[in-house]
Amino acid sequence: MLHLFKYRFIQIIRNYSTMFWALAFPLILGTFFYLSFGSLGLEGTGESNWDEIKVAVITEDDSSENARAFASFLASMDGEMLNIQNITRESDALNALNEETILGIYYVKETPSLTVAKNDISESILTSILENYNQNAAMFEKIAATHPENLTKAAAAMEDYRQTTAEVSLGGKDMNPNVQYFFALIAYACLSGAFLGIQSSVDGQANLSALGARRSITPTHKLTLVLTDMAVLFLIHFFNILILCLYVSKVLGISLGDNTGALLLVDLMGSMIGVCFGIAIGCLTRMSYGMKTGITVLCTLLPGFLAGLMFGNMKNIIELHCPVINRINPAAVLSDAFYCMGIYNDMKRFTRCLVILAVMCVLLFTPAFLRIRRERYDSISRLSHYHQTEYQYDVPLHRDLPGNRDRRTEPHRRQ
Repeated sequence: MLHLFKYRFIQIIRNYSTMFWALAFPLILGTFFYLSFGSLGLEGTGESNWDEIKVAVITEDDSSENARAFASFLASMDGEMLNIQNITRESDALNALNEETILGIYYVKETPSLTVAKNDISESILTSILENYNQNAAMFEKIAATHPENLTKAAAAMEDYRQTTAEVSLGGKDMNPNVQYFFALIAYACLSGAFLGIQSSVDGQANLSALGARRSITPTHKLTLVLTDMAVLFLIHFFNILILCLYVSKVLGISLGDNTGALLLVDLMGSMIGVCFGIAIGCLTRMSYGMKTGITVLCTLLPGFLAGLMFGNMKNIIELHCPVINRINPAAVLSDAFYCMGIYNDMKRFTRCLVILAVMCVLLFTPAFLRIRRERYDSISRLSHYHQTEYQYDVPLHRDLPGNRDRRTEPHRRQ
């Protein structure tokens, strides 16, 4: 068993093309992310001080009560989230907006409005401020019409709520929005273990490789071969993910949280789901190695895209319109686990993510294992003859398989 483990380990790490996709490519992609975003607050889970957003306030009509209330509301926000510039003319405000001296223009009138030049994080915050004000104003109008005696209590409650949300952030930590790309990157790297799983499944199929033909006739129990392969793949890919996490946190300076035990657990589950994903693709489809590799590329990039690897807000859009996709997408579940561990500090949600990943591993590996056990071939000798050009390179591995050391028959070699 130990002898087989050793040689399978050596064989897999010497497959440089597979190791490139499982280890080197995520490191290169993470470096490109860092160079693209720069050092702009990439301390992902530390306390960050957001700059006040520069805006202009243009008064069009302050005769109504709602307009005066909105002007008072904006004045109370000045110095907290907003930095109101001394601009009173609309033409000057529009010029400043085009030059990006300010990021938004609030209009004080019966129905308050906002003008922004682009759609970014700061502009989204300005929009949220206006939407929250309109919702609160509508609520106060309803209370005044139905229960005017409770208007004072409602105003006091809203003031307490505004102070609380201004001083306390979710989980006690603020996050730079660019960090979500690195969470999605690690999730994608976990799924890249599918390339290792594909290679392992090919090495076990007699119709696809010379090694698979020899392993099909070895006296070693098939369960022993499968479990050894799984142990080797989990170990290799677990260290791949650890190397990536160390590179992201220590070299790039992006915090992944302070809970080392939880980080190791997420890395372990991510390694398992990636390898099981690859083994399932390799064993449950009757295709060539090239076709299986193409499917694996699609099945790793698509979940990564849906988890926010290419478009950071994609995961939130899916959560808003079709949340079930985020529950069955392993990359989204892994990314959410990193959020729970490093940002939300929500261990209940973190545990749910781990349970979902464990169930996915079982659902992927169980049918693949049953397929491996039931696989039979009509003629191993014919397959051996088909692969004879490869045997001259793989003979040492054949000799090292347990139960094959004393065999008197050697594979056919080219004379």
